Amino acid sequence: MLDVYWDQHLVTRATQGRSKDDYVQLPDHHLNETLNTAYTYCSRVTAIHSKSFYMASGLLPYEKRKAIRALYAFCRTTDDIIDLQGKNRETELELWRRHGLSSNPRANDPVSIAWADTRQNFKIPTCYAHQLIDGVNMDIHHDRYEDFNSLADYCYGVASTVGLMSMHIIGFTTEEAIRYAVKLGVALQLTNILRDIAEDYKLGRVYLPQDELRSYGITERHFKEGLIDDKWKAFMKFQIDRTRSIYEEAWPGIPLLHPSGQLSIAAAATFYKGILGKIEENNFDVFNTRACIGKSNKLKMLPGLWFKYSLLSQLKVQLNNKK
Repeated sequence: MLDVYWDQHLVTRATQGRSKDDYVQLPDHHLNETLNTAYTYCSRVTAIHSKSFYMASGLLPYEKRKAIRALYAFCRTTDDIIDLQGKNRETELELWRRHGLSSNPRANDPVSIAWADTRQNFKIPTCYAHQLIDGVNMDIHHDRYEDFNSLADYCYGVASTVGLMSMHIIGFTTEEAIRYAVKLGVALQLTNILRDIAEDYKLGRVYLPQDELRSYGITERHFKEGLIDDKWKAFMKFQIDRTRSIYEEAWPGIPLLHPSGQLSIAAAATFYKGILGKIEENNFDVFNTRACIGKSNKLKMLPGLWFKYSLLSQLKVQLNNKK
């Protein structure tokens, strides 16, 4: 049973961080031509590495679309440092923190240029970018998490922070949106974790609560042999059900965003949530089959998504009228 207060301390981190922050001030010498090239580069990075994010962000107006893709490129660059071989990853991460969050980015660094411009234009608190880097740094020191709360802390660092920065790009109407952004980030990261169990295990990482693995009788053999038995299926069903519940808890936050970005976030959440269904269709075998949603299937989801989104918007209007 999911503790209804599991996210309380994460929301506190998100709220307190914003109140203490200042915003980047990009020097005027960055010309439009340089910015356009930087944003184009970030868009290519997004298209290559995340087709779901690229498609969902395509539903945004132009200025917000390119800003969201600059955010993705910044996050992608941060994450890629962890996969560096033969280098001091912690040192490289701290160098990237200094360069990637500089208000005077290097002329040959398109990601830093586009990201600095985005932070300035949308007043994104730099604390969230620092929290993201701190979250990614956890991968250097932790490859196991004892319980769901500690795993949720990790998910906040590497994913909820992205949602909080996205929220500033899209725009939001009330501070209550923070709680929902935290929840959606956790749900998205849990989905990634469940999809990538085999890949992560090869890297020596198990992003699953150790106490729950023990409770369901899951042993090292399940990971080494890709064993899909009744214990594994029950364990995965529990993980998927909980993740779906968190998606549902996050959904009411979408109407709190600016209307121009609501459908895009709804699409991203729906596409990722669909991965859970694919894992079930594959009989919970994440070792031999990668669960993914193809472009055609994503397009098929859009009419139903629009209907659900419209109902949610109507409900918001009705609630406002009753006030």
